[in-house]
Amino acid sequence: MMLYSRELEGDTEIEMGMIEDVVYSQEFLPTFETIPEGASVPKVEKAEFNGKSDSLFFNDGVRRIDFVLVYEDEDMKEIDKNRTFQKRKQRREYFEASLMKMGMELEAARSVVDEKLLFVKVHMPWDVLCTYAEVLHIKLPIQPNDLSTTSSPFNFLSCITRHFYPSEDLIAKETEYFTAPFEKDRLEYFYVKDRDLFFTPSMRSRMAYYILSRAPYEVRGNIKKFGVTKLLDGGVYKAAYPLHDCRFNVRSKEDECPNERYLLYNEWAHPKSFYKMQPLDLIRKYYGEKIGIYFAWLGFYTAMLALAAIVGLGCFIYGYTTQETSTWSKEVCDPLIGGNIVMCPQCDKECTYWRLNSTCESSKKLCIFDNYGTLVFAVFMAIWVTVFLEFWKRYQAELEYEWDTVEFLEQEEQPRPEYEAKCNHERINPVTRVKEKVPYTACGRCIRVSLGIGTVLFWIVLILASVVAIIVYRLAVFFSFSTRLQSDLKELEPFKEYVTAQMATSVTASIISFVVIMVLNILYERVAIWITDFELPRTKTDYENSLTLKMFLFQFVNYYSSCFYIAFAKGKVVGYPGQPVYLLGKYRNEECDPGGCLIELTTQLTVIMGGKAIWNNIQEVLLPWMKNLIFRYCTRVGSEKVIPRWEQDYQLQPIGKLGLFYEYLEMVIQFGFVTLFVASFPLAPVLALVNNLFEIRVDAWKIITQFRRMVPEKAQDIGAWQPILQGVAILAVASNAMIIAFTSDMIPRLVYYWSFSVYPYGDHSSHTMQGYINNTLSVFDIQDFSNKSRPLQTPYWFNNSTTCRYRDFRYPPGHHRQYEYSIYYWHVIAAKMAFIIVVEHIVYLTKFVLSYVIPDVPYTVREQIKREKYLSQVILHETNLKLVTKRLKPVADKILKHNEDQDEEMMDLYF
Repeated sequence: MMLYSRELEGDTEIEMGMIEDVVYSQEFLPTFETIPEGASVPKVEKAEFNGKSDSLFFNDGVRRIDFVLVYEDEDMKEIDKNRTFQKRKQRREYFEASLMKMGMELEAARSVVDEKLLFVKVHMPWDVLCTYAEVLHIKLPIQPNDLSTTSSPFNFLSCITRHFYPSEDLIAKETEYFTAPFEKDRLEYFYVKDRDLFFTPSMRSRMAYYILSRAPYEVRGNIKKFGVTKLLDGGVYKAAYPLHDCRFNVRSKEDECPNERYLLYNEWAHPKSFYKMQPLDLIRKYYGEKIGIYFAWLGFYTAMLALAAIVGLGCFIYGYTTQETSTWSKEVCDPLIGGNIVMCPQCDKECTYWRLNSTCESSKKLCIFDNYGTLVFAVFMAIWVTVFLEFWKRYQAELEYEWDTVEFLEQEEQPRPEYEAKCNHERINPVTRVKEKVPYTACGRCIRVSLGIGTVLFWIVLILASVVAIIVYRLAVFFSFSTRLQSDLKELEPFKEYVTAQMATSVTASIISFVVIMVLNILYERVAIWITDFELPRTKTDYENSLTLKMFLFQFVNYYSSCFYIAFAKGKVVGYPGQPVYLLGKYRNEECDPGGCLIELTTQLTVIMGGKAIWNNIQEVLLPWMKNLIFRYCTRVGSEKVIPRWEQDYQLQPIGKLGLFYEYLEMVIQFGFVTLFVASFPLAPVLALVNNLFEIRVDAWKIITQFRRMVPEKAQDIGAWQPILQGVAILAVASNAMIIAFTSDMIPRLVYYWSFSVYPYGDHSSHTMQGYINNTLSVFDIQDFSNKSRPLQTPYWFNNSTTCRYRDFRYPPGHHRQYEYSIYYWHVIAAKMAFIIVVEHIVYLTKFVLSYVIPDVPYTVREQIKREKYLSQVILHETNLKLVTKRLKPVADKILKHNEDQDEEMMDLYF
């Protein structure tokens, strides 16, 4: 809750008078005309390095370094008269003078390694900290939390569980406080024990970056240019970053250093601590709420995956142990059944007849994934994802309160510097009804958004075109593999059963699809950033949400389109051997294996998930490590030289502009694979769990050891990723139901199993699967082949056979409705539709009940929020009461004195 009253020159202006300050954050800043054009600018103080490598202070040992700017000294270059370098120098000097005019203190030091480099250390004095803590509405302690916390019923297990938590001797539990938005005029109401420690280093860095992002570096009339980001892009500065507090593997020798980086490395990022819970409070304290909420979400998601992985592994083991006992699989492999069933060619002319038992091994593998356990697991995952999202909301609400981000979006977020720089139009704010500047009119915004939507749709169409191209590749290559593998594998007889034309086509197409996905990702990333920059969102959250939506829509189509094709399109519209269906009038549509396309979908998921995990680890870990290694080798110095803290950090890799965006995107895409197609691949949660256990520690190791310290940022939640996860969860129910119905062979088998008493098919007359293969493959007369599709060759074992079999439910030749869909086909379709409707309604009803029963905010958190609001109101009341009392006291004294004088006059008259 923001407190607005101010005392201005003896008068009290309460609440409404200062609302404009929230709308115009620039009013808290000095005007851009602080330094008149042509006026002399103050110079930055320069100091020699004092030899303390771990120092976090200026040379005086008193002023803390809150930020560091790095630039290359133009005076050290032979081309210092170059106009570009002179302009850079002028901008830098003006920018640094602006910072000093804003109250910041600067100190420059030359590099120990490269004399051309200069490091400008930035310090924020107490008054400046107080001013910008109020501007940013930073919540600070007002009193210790006096609400008792409920003890866990499992405290008796603490002697065991404490080994799985970071050592409390090293990372002590922080005291909990009730907090309120800081106000400079009410400093006495805040819990200030030590001014040097009142604002944490992450708060100080955040406030410093806020000023750096808005300080002007060039003013020409009405044209105002400001922000360190533009200076970095223009080469004026080479880097800008807050300092790590120490080396990651060595404790600092400075008494004032908390060694938080060292503690995080040993208790979180080090491989020896892989089994320990994450120290989230310390992560938040060191890196800010945005980093903390990411690792909290990743840890919670990984913990919930453990249950899904156990059930999925059980389902896989069940399928693996029953593959040899499956009746329909044994019929396929039986020489007397599958060996005597001649299958029709799957392509025109070049393909020939083949025996069903040649797919024996793939049929056994299919049994591992296509069984009744998969159905149970798919329903379980639909409920699991609901429980995961609901309990995450509860956990997130606890973190919001503990980390003081409950009202962050309503109070604290300021416009982006890029937005403020383009504000040339005026409008009436719909909330405050006062004038404010905006960068575009309503028509301009509509044009920007329309252009963005059009570009995204164009790229989605481009992805779909690439999918069609891969489909054409599959159709063309299948013909080639069908003819060549028959002769090429004669020398590799042991592998002939495993390397089939369908398998070779599936694997190569999956690899090509993965390469295309990676290439399109790189291209579209640049386009999405450009579009979002062009749209010019107001706040950092708006910017990230807009970019998130664009990138996810693209990635969704890019990663999942090939999987959706295999699951719901391949083998569904193929016609029959006498009248096949052609794509683009040339390529005959490919068919599924006699057991279905499920095994091919599993292959596609394995290739994409595995390849994506390997590529991400190379990109995220190996490349930064190699860059740092090369940089240290190129800038190595003698062992006798002492390198200061700020220069050690400069040698690390800079964090990307999008920060954690790609980490979230990677995990959400994985979440889609785990939920959308889990009915075809029960091991997906297991692979995701293993990947995430490494991902947490690898991400931790990466940001602590390989990257400069990030600028701390506030975040209330995981942003636009939350509704995206909810959307994926809803789509997953329909997706898995349709995979079981249309991709797997489960529904036809169930119809066959239960049909003996209603409509027996063939020789089927009992509750068994005997005869399923023979009675569910349609018959085709080879005389009915067209000239275009008739095979050119026949195998030696074909003899005088006149028929072949194919995967479909059609009437046999000679029937008065030959080659039309049989009654069994319509029974199966009805069963599939009924299955989808029943399963979806049951699961959606369960999801709704769970969402209603599980509250988003725990009861204890609600009580603590009420207590904190009550304390804020008490402070507001007491402060306003003092202000009113102070304001009215002279008037009351006058009235009292006047009354006393009147009483004396009356007494004189009376007597």
